[in-house]
Amino acid sequence: MSGNYHIVTYGCQMNVHESEKIAGILRRIGYEKETPIEEADIIVFNTCCIRENAENHAFGNIGALKKLKKQKPELLIAVGGCMTQEKGKTDVLKKKFPFIDIMFGALNLETLGDLILRKRAQKKKVIEIRETEGEIVETDDAYRTSYPNAWVNIMYGCNNFCSYCIVPYVRGRERSRKPEHILAEVKKLVAEGYREITLLGQNVNSYGTDRDTGMSFAELLDAVASIEGKFRVRFMTSHPKDFNEDVVRVMEKHRKICRLVHLPVQSGSNAVLQAMNRRYTREKYLAEIEMLKSRLPEAEVTTDIIVGFPGETEEDYLQTEDLVKTVDYASAFTFVYSPRQGTKAATMDNQIPEDVQKNRIMRLVELVNSLTRKKSEKYVGKTVEILCEDFDEKKGLYLGRDEFGRMGYFESEQNVVGEFVSLKITRANGISLFGEMVKG
Repeated sequence: MSGNYHIVTYGCQMNVHESEKIAGILRRIGYEKETPIEEADIIVFNTCCIRENAENHAFGNIGALKKLKKQKPELLIAVGGCMTQEKGKTDVLKKKFPFIDIMFGALNLETLGDLILRKRAQKKKVIEIRETEGEIVETDDAYRTSYPNAWVNIMYGCNNFCSYCIVPYVRGRERSRKPEHILAEVKKLVAEGYREITLLGQNVNSYGTDRDTGMSFAELLDAVASIEGKFRVRFMTSHPKDFNEDVVRVMEKHRKICRLVHLPVQSGSNAVLQAMNRRYTREKYLAEIEMLKSRLPEAEVTTDIIVGFPGETEEDYLQTEDLVKTVDYASAFTFVYSPRQGTKAATMDNQIPEDVQKNRIMRLVELVNSLTRKKSEKYVGKTVEILCEDFDEKKGLYLGRDEFGRMGYFESEQNVVGEFVSLKITRANGISLFGEMVKG
């Protein structure tokens, strides 16, 4: 088998990494390179159903292929990921898009190669959605496309069942990888020249609680950061109900662990947090921030926030604004609540009108952006270490991030992608920094 492929990815960094695994599977069975969608012999959609927008985009993009499929009947179209795992969604996809050739779930991604071969052999539509999570299948299939960054799953699934979230229903319960497999993967990546390793999980702090791994997350983080070599370590996502001082002590111990914690608060109101089934209070969250900053004063925090959750009053929203100001986040990902079928929140009878949701999200985004700009302005005149990630053809500048995730742009006569460089910041523009590379 030979040919070219195109992968369409929706959602979070976990999905980005899973698309790298999909690319690896495609290459293993003979597909050669990724090409524009019109030139591909197989198109794979790696879907997300966490928010309605991602699902709507997927439906629109799949539907747009009807004409191409008619022009190229031999083209294979495969749809997988969270959306196909959602109850009843495969029936919707079959009815709406009969030209889809293959459907697979988030819980059986590793079978994609076999499904493609089966489709080629029998010419029939192939649908295989594993309904329950199985043992983790360790493979080395990933074709990594994010150099010098590498994503490493330490666990899969989620046990938290937040009332708005569909992840536990489509990703299954928590399953931790064995530490020896994780450490071997990180050592290999560092040896291959990757300079930033991000440990991934829906809730990394609960690593190991589902099985006898012999390590807590703090101990695993310590072991990863103890691997020799010049590289950074990040981790996401931490759940505020489980984030603890043990992790911060490990961050203190190892300078290669970025002083940045992604700690999604979702709301600043205890009433909303309770309705969300987040299992922590505003006071507990702020105590964790205080603990982090007392031990690591230079540490920064990023977060996720949902506005317009069912029952959220104006006072609840203002408590969120107040918390944002108190914490002074490095940045925040802000979302309007989106009801997902199958979750408890979708059945609540106190849904917030769309115009109120839009008003609150606009006010919150304005607040977050104003805080972010102030933080960027404080960089001017300072020299920071940047990991160069790419070259921006339009700007004619190299770019990379510091340990706090702030993007910096600069000129260089030599290709420095994959290298740590010192950058003296000369100006800031919103969330972006511009500077001059400092020699030596």
